Amino acid sequence: MLHPSYSDLMKVVNSEVEQGDTPVVNSRYSIVMATAKRARQIIARQSKGDLDVKIVSKPLSKAVAELNEGKIRILPPEPEQEENAEESKNTL
Repeated sequence: MLHPSYSDLMKVVNSEVEQGDTPVVNSRYSIVMATAKRARQIIARQSKGDLDVKIVSKPLSKAVAELNEGKIRILPPEPEQEENAEESKNTL
């Protein structure tokens, strides 16, 4: 089981969103994608030797902990990126 839960992580990520605004994250998929991306960044930094301290936990566990502690943020997609994504969906 994942600790903290998805709902707890979603609350942390959306804590800075003002009431009435669109939440940054509204699905488990977004949490999974964000933590996976951060885990890949941690692995890349480890392989380059950029991290001074050896990480004892697994990269994904470290990414989840960082997200839960508010050390990293998930940014909403920019409008231009959304438009390009829609255009690429509609073209074959």
